[in-house]
Amino acid sequence: MGKKVLVIGSGGREHSLAWKLSNSPQVSKVYIAPGNAGTALVGENVDIDFIDGKKLLEFAKSKKIDLTVIGQEAASEAGVADLFRKNNLLIFGSSKEATRIESSKAFSKDLMKDESIPTAEYKNFDKPEEAIRYIKSKSLPIVIKADGLAAGKGVVVAENHAEAEAAVRNIMVQKTFGRAGNKVVIEDFLEGQEVSTHALSDGHKAVMFPSSQDHKQIFDGDKGPNTGGMGVIAPVPWVNKESMELVRKKIVYPAINGLKNMGAEFVGCLYPGLMINRRDIRVVEFNSRFGDPEAEVYMRLLDSDLYQLLENCAKGKLDEADISWMDGYAVSVVLASAGYPETSSKGDVITGIEDAEKLNDIVVFHAGTKKQGSDLVTAGGRVLNVTATGKTLEEAVKKAYAGVELVKFDGMQYRTDIGHRQQPE
Repeated sequence: MGKKVLVIGSGGREHSLAWKLSNSPQVSKVYIAPGNAGTALVGENVDIDFIDGKKLLEFAKSKKIDLTVIGQEAASEAGVADLFRKNNLLIFGSSKEATRIESSKAFSKDLMKDESIPTAEYKNFDKPEEAIRYIKSKSLPIVIKADGLAAGKGVVVAENHAEAEAAVRNIMVQKTFGRAGNKVVIEDFLEGQEVSTHALSDGHKAVMFPSSQDHKQIFDGDKGPNTGGMGVIAPVPWVNKESMELVRKKIVYPAINGLKNMGAEFVGCLYPGLMINRRDIRVVEFNSRFGDPEAEVYMRLLDSDLYQLLENCAKGKLDEADISWMDGYAVSVVLASAGYPETSSKGDVITGIEDAEKLNDIVVFHAGTKKQGSDLVTAGGRVLNVTATGKTLEEAVKKAYAGVELVKFDGMQYRTDIGHRQQPE
């Protein structure tokens, strides 16, 4: 009998993880809770909310699940991993305590300071007036971050004092992001290009993923409001081996060891978001799970058995030899619904995915989709991730956009410049 896996989450990241796990020779069945219309093509969706630990646990026990994989960070913050481990069930995902590296920006920045991890100068505040006073003493631009989880949207880069003050009031007084805004972190603005790095950790050892680069703003040329991510490339051509080794030694291991020393072993995917400016590499933030849309390109490039890799992580038996990567590049272009990121149009009929996937090296991962009768319709802000691989970055980009051309739904928006950023001097 093959292994049974439960993936927790409902986005493009979870579709890509479920897709890769379903391709493992060891896996006979993948369940996804709650999943989307795409995950239903590679496994069985289960109607359980990703923060409902009790129901997830009951389900895992009843189906004799061999390994549970947390995709969605809210599940880790809700203590799902702790509950499973307490019941001796194997799970890949960080504990509630270790998840604080993402769920509290203030905690994360203090950890970086304690472990000498390079990051921007900062200060934490729980009173809006004190935060505003501090801003007035600082040079611009300045960065204001909601302390808690805000689905990638709780960050404002303010160009002037009025904008910065408005951001503090929105987050802390008007509670735009709810409890996530009880505290703010105010930090110096960092110059450079943002780069995503990922590492799997079993609590002691880590294996590094290639570099990747998300495109956060909604419009071409990095214009408009921030989103959860509009497209990704991997690896990043100008990020060299020396830089990645520096990330491993100065950022990933200090973070893992710092958490371990607090009694919060990190088992899962650690994702430091970096700002790289020539030789200067600093952490913008830590995440305690796979990025979305980064996971989609990583799953296209991964040449190892994902099940084995995640099981080894969960068992504390991670080894460098576990992981290998295909040569070449992967690109993902996100197709978003009308109104995103402020709102999202739901119920628009989607066509053309099958045609896109007939092209060479194209896989379309679903995010905000659902079935409505016989139709596939939009059900969220980021709807689909059109992914492609190629020998060169240019080839992968060209293939991805050829796939994008074939997909249609009303109000569909996407960036036309994914993978076109200028390499830094």
